Amino acid sequence: GSSREKCDFETDLCKALHELNLQPGWIRRNGRSGMGPPYFDHNGNDSGYFLSLSSDMRSSSATLRTNVFLPTDEEHVCQMTFHYWISQMSGTLMVGLQKHSEDTITNIWQVSGELQNQWKTNTITINSTEKYEV
Repeated sequence: GSSREKCDFETDLCKALHELNLQPGWIRRNGRSGMGPPYFDHNGNDSGYFLSLSSDMRSSSATLRTNVFLPTDEEHVCQMTFHYWISQMSGTLMVGLQKHSEDTITNIWQVSGELQNQWKTNTITINSTEKYEV
């Protein structure tokens, strides 16, 4: 039993990122927005939407939180595949896991300063015996 949910930002901000509109810094835009690169989504479509950090957030951080996911087990593994674009050397993209019994966020993946200005894809697998957010 695997439930695949696709989130492409074409029509909205996705069910998984329900708190997104509360988070300053993130903009839903496409390549035609006149805000600089990327000028296309990961499929090469200049009208395809993606999330982007606004230019006035360059020096600080901004978070995206998913809603609550149910615990994983042998049958229900959680895999998340995402596409990302890094356009500056100083930026770091991190994926964190917050289990419901913990106050802290555990960093489970990060990337910084690698090949710039192209879309890359990554898949992470998450195991948690309790409810969690990413």
